[in-house]
Amino acid sequence: MPTDPTSEISELMATLASVEAVLDPDAMRKEADSLRERSADPGLWADQDQAQDVTRRLSYLDGELARLEALHARLDDTAVMFELAESENDEPTREEGLRELAGLRKEIDQLEIRTLLSGEYDAREALISINAGAGGADAADWTEGLRRIYLRWAERHGYQTEVYDTSYAEEAGIKSTTFAIKAPYAYGTLRGEHGTHRMVRISKYDNQGRRQTSFAMVDILPVVQQVDHIDIPEDEMRIDVFRSSGPGGQGVNTTDSAVRITHLPTGIVVSCQNERSQIQNKATAMAVLQSKLLERKREEQAAKLNELRGDGGRSWGTQIRNYVLHPYQNIKDVRTGYETGNTAAVMDGEIDEFIEAEIRWLRSKGL
Repeated sequence: MPTDPTSEISELMATLASVEAVLDPDAMRKEADSLRERSADPGLWADQDQAQDVTRRLSYLDGELARLEALHARLDDTAVMFELAESENDEPTREEGLRELAGLRKEIDQLEIRTLLSGEYDAREALISINAGAGGADAADWTEGLRRIYLRWAERHGYQTEVYDTSYAEEAGIKSTTFAIKAPYAYGTLRGEHGTHRMVRISKYDNQGRRQTSFAMVDILPVVQQVDHIDIPEDEMRIDVFRSSGPGGQGVNTTDSAVRITHLPTGIVVSCQNERSQIQNKATAMAVLQSKLLERKREEQAAKLNELRGDGGRSWGTQIRNYVLHPYQNIKDVRTGYETGNTAAVMDGEIDEFIEAEIRWLRSKGL
């Protein structure tokens, strides 16, 4: 990067212009205006799901447009700040300008990453499933920790989330969970997180305080839309209803409102217990099943392409990241090589650097 602030500001302005050439703010404004008209129609609210989709998309567009305008204003203000610092030999103002420039560089880099998300489903919302692997109670505890990482990440970005299903382990933690991150490009942003996450730490469940290695599998799926047209015949599904439950027997419903759907041809099982209504839970479980079948279809198509490319259908691996909390503190992605010793921040949802490195890595591999 240029060491001269004026040159760096010029370079960031050029980068922002290239980002806008891809994002097309004019088209975004037209879409936002159209959505604003739709949201003002009282008839829209007869369909709550559609109304929420419209308002969520409008909020996203307004936020992105405001973000672009703010970046332009900040770049202009920072340029003026350096001019004043230079003319008046004001070192504190120059230092403030350098801090602002570092923040601008980070934000514009993040926007530039967005332009790399051009896959078929990248613009979709994300459906995340996490399942405990080997490691007993530690794996269940780690699965719960991973869920917290992604929910905190979403919270930091202001993204809406909804937990559909959680299966609690007997001793501690959770065996599995499924939740949605309801933000445009959530799937494209997070899909590099798909794979096995390995945790090494002192076990909280070993009375001798020994080090334990545990595993959890993260599955990232695009949320299905009406255009996906996945027909599932009734005779290919088994639908069971049961009472919702929480840890320690808390939150147990008095009616059988939770729904479990088994897709007989593939053996895929999904469930939902977050709503009071059995009908709502069934609809959500069906949407999750369709997402899983959509992803299976995409993987089959990718495998065929890999065979044509001559790589034998090999995937890009399952174990993606090592989280080591003992005997030293380090979290490292095994594909990109990105690592950090700030484990507390990562465990609290600060994973943007890992995600950005993944997006660039996936792009470089044609994935």
